[in-house]
Amino acid sequence: MKPSWIVLTMGDRPQELEACLESIRAQRPAGQIVVVYNGANPETTPAGVDVVTSQDNRGIPGGRNLGADRANGEILFFLDDDATVATPNLVQRVLSRFAEDPKLCVVSFRIADQTGESSRRHVPRLRTSDPRQTFYSTTFLGGACAVRRTAFELVGRYSARFFYAHEETDLSWRLLDHGYRILYDGEMVVSHPRTTTARHRSAIRLSARNRVWLARRRLPIPLVPIYTLTWLFIQLVRSRSLNEIRSLLSGTIEGISVPAGKRSPMSWSTVVTMTRLGRPPFI
Repeated sequence: MKPSWIVLTMGDRPQELEACLESIRAQRPAGQIVVVYNGANPETTPAGVDVVTSQDNRGIPGGRNLGADRANGEILFFLDDDATVATPNLVQRVLSRFAEDPKLCVVSFRIADQTGESSRRHVPRLRTSDPRQTFYSTTFLGGACAVRRTAFELVGRYSARFFYAHEETDLSWRLLDHGYRILYDGEMVVSHPRTTTARHRSAIRLSARNRVWLARRRLPIPLVPIYTLTWLFIQLVRSRSLNEIRSLLSGTIEGISVPAGKRSPMSWSTVVTMTRLGRPPFI
C-alpha cells in the first residue's frame, strides 16, 4: 500500500509547517507529501512536496478534498500544519492494520500536547478514562488520521458544505453505514499544542449549525429532534457567557432554516452498531 500525506495550512505558520514536514520525512516509508495552502498564495513553498494552492478559503473539509485530488496514495494520511508525527514507525504500523482488515476505513491517532497529555475532547468515545487505549469508534480526529482511499471515494469524500466542525462525523456515519470500521489507536501519537475551539472565529456558531445539519442529513426522522435538542441542551449548560449562548442559538437557527444538503439517513442497523460501540447517534 502506498501512503500520501495531506497537510492543510493557511501559510501563516512556516516554522511549524517545516517541523511537521520533517516529522513526516522521518517515517519509513514517508510517501508522497501534499501541502494544501487553503486561502493563501505563498511567495515560497517547501521543497520536495506537491503543492496545491487556493486563494479562497475552502474550509477544512474543502481543503482536505483538494489535497485528495493531488494525492496518489492508497492510504491518505491527514495532518494539521502545526502537528508533528511522534511515533517513529507510525506509517508501517498503520499500513499493516489496513492490510490485515479490508473493512477498516480509518485509523485515528492519539493527539498529545507538549506535556504528552491528551485532551478529553480528542478521545472519540463517551466513557474512556485512558486516551492510550485502542478501540473501534463512531468518529475520528480529522487532523490526525489515515483513511482508506477507496472507502473515502465510495461515500463521497468530505462534505465541503460544513466548512468547519463535524465534517469528520458526517463522513464517519456514511462510512459506518457502508459497513466499514473506524479504529482509534491510542499507541499512534501525533503531537499538537494544546488549544481550544474558541481560538477559531465563529466556531460555536458553525459547530451548532453543523450539528443540526448532521442530524437532518444522516439520521432517521425520529432521532433528528432527539439528537438536536440533546446537543443544544449540553452546549447551553457548558456555555460560559451570554455571547456564547447567542452564537449557539444563532447557529442552531441557521442549521434549521438553511438547506442542509442531500438527505441520506443511516439505516437502523447502523444505529444499533453505533450504540454497541458506545456512541448512539442521539447523544
